[in-house]
Amino acid sequence: MCDLLRRLGTVLHISKRGSIILRTEKTPPVGSRSIVLDKKAKEVGVIIDVFGPVKEPYVAVRPKSDIDTSKLIGQMLYLKKN
Repeated sequence: MCDLLRRLGTVLHISKRGSIILRTEKTPPVGSRSIVLDKKAKEVGVIIDVFGPVKEPYVAVRPKSDIDTSKLIGQMLYLKKN
């Protein structure tokens, strides 16, 4: 399973609009092909924006409606490789 996942980054906070904000080392793809998973390989959401410095950009993830985002703060999230 590790071959199917790439470390995305640790969740920093939840934005006022409800997006999950984290910092990453490598710019990920954006949109429907950018599926984000938690440590149990449960789908959390999709990347909707990448912003900030090129070296270590921030990533905004739109969470699925059934996700309790407050429990994700401080946790590592992963990007599903297609």
